Amino acid sequence: MQLKAGLLGGGSWGTTVASLIARNAPVTIWARCRDTVDEINEKHCNSKYLPGATLHSKLVATHDIEEACSGCDVLVMAVPSHHFRAVLEQASAHIRAWVPVISLTKGLESGTHLRMTQIINEVLPGHPVGVLTGPNLAREIIAGQAAASVIAMEDEIIVRALQQLFHSGLFRVYTNTDLVGCELGGVLKNVIAIAVGMGDGQGAGDNTRSALITRGLAEITRLGVAMGGRPETFAGLAGMGDLIATCTSAQSRNRHVGFELGKGRSLQDIIGEMVMVAEGVKSAPTVVELGQEYGVEMPITRDVYSVLQGQQNPRQVFRGLLKSTVGAESEPG
Repeated sequence: MQLKAGLLGGGSWGTTVASLIARNAPVTIWARCRDTVDEINEKHCNSKYLPGATLHSKLVATHDIEEACSGCDVLVMAVPSHHFRAVLEQASAHIRAWVPVISLTKGLESGTHLRMTQIINEVLPGHPVGVLTGPNLAREIIAGQAAASVIAMEDEIIVRALQQLFHSGLFRVYTNTDLVGCELGGVLKNVIAIAVGMGDGQGAGDNTRSALITRGLAEITRLGVAMGGRPETFAGLAGMGDLIATCTSAQSRNRHVGFELGKGRSLQDIIGEMVMVAEGVKSAPTVVELGQEYGVEMPITRDVYSVLQGQQNPRQVFRGLLKSTVGAESEPG
């Protein structure tokens, strides 16, 4: 039986995933902006978020959330973390029981510290939940370049069935049952990418970037494992893979924020001119709080947070990192 998918969110990654799904199954994407909906339906493009890209001709868009959700066999959420719960609550009245819900969002809910799949469990109890995550830069994938991703769910049977929905051409999708680890890997790397960007913006070299990425991976692994993830997950696509892509690509929104901060610009000005959301900016306060809650030392995250709050500037932070006491590689710092 061919599955029918509904996808909520008309940004770059949501549109890209919807276009990939359209190769395998009927899919309807919901977007707030009527111009985006009309453009997808009439011109097979989304020029605001994916300029120059051509979308699959079978992709259908709607401004009506009921139309996207009713009758779907799988619901995919591609909504920024600060709107995730509200949109899911809107959709809840139109989703049949037991329909799996897959999150594409790499963020945490401010105030509650909840991951997106935990929000799904609250709003739609009883629905199987999962995440699609990994080193996935939307513009490269929509252009047909090779990439790999992970779909994670606790139920091995359901995750293998859904694997085929997303797996398409050069976009390879692997399965994983470590839902917590995979989801946290996608969240925590965003803050490290801001740190790497701040170094790049100040003219730091490849050695500095490599050191930050490596120590950042150790940092997010400590917290991820403390919160229930498996250590090996953070060495895979959802951890190291996603971290490398986000910390090194000029397409990375979080690295861009850090890079501009490193050049001396204000956070308000940087965010004000961005079309898309840099989840690391919103997640940083929550990640710091989680580190404190679980008793995990997170010096890089703490320093990024201090810059975002205006307590320090990037130059001060990097001087502190370079002068910090060093011990065993397995220790924080």
